[in-house]
Amino acid sequence: MKKIGILGGTFDPPHIGHLVMAEEVYERLSLDEVWFIPSAEPPHKEKAKVSAQDRLAMLTAAVGQVDYFKIKTIELEREGKSYTYDTINTLQQSYPNAQFYFIIGADMVEYLPNWYKIDQLVEKVQFVGVKRPDFDLETPYPVILLDTPGLDVSSTMVRERLETNRSVRYLIPQHVLAIIKEKGLYGQRSSS
Repeated sequence: MKKIGILGGTFDPPHIGHLVMAEEVYERLSLDEVWFIPSAEPPHKEKAKVSAQDRLAMLTAAVGQVDYFKIKTIELEREGKSYTYDTINTLQQSYPNAQFYFIIGADMVEYLPNWYKIDQLVEKVQFVGVKRPDFDLETPYPVILLDTPGLDVSSTMVRERLETNRSVRYLIPQHVLAIIKEKGLYGQRSSS
């Protein structure tokens, strides 16, 4: 049975925190692959700042050099609000010989009681909560908790830095920054 990590998000834009989290879980749990699943419209967040097409282009640039990182566009194809429960059901039907590990940050572990159909979802998928070593976390749900290097990077912070013309070097991959500049995303001047 293949062991597949799932990392969902808006990736608006993708940053090194996403990549480090995926890499750590891949290595520590001996996964076969990590699938990045960009959402059309997450139920717990406001809409993405840039189009799904631009977010997909940035994500492709971010993970393209790693052969065990894949992108699945299942939620972009579905449109509307994306619930993890529906995504996992679809993935399990399409890939019956895979065991899925749903990767979430510590902040989302604490939010699990509010997730759509969480009691059924924890029966279907193994959650993996990624946290900093100094972060205490308790949850009533069966979550594998992994300590990872503390990278306090968020897409919101990256967008704010871009909008105020501050450097994002080392916070996002260079290929992602090239797309942002080329397309004039997040207040950057388009280079075309």
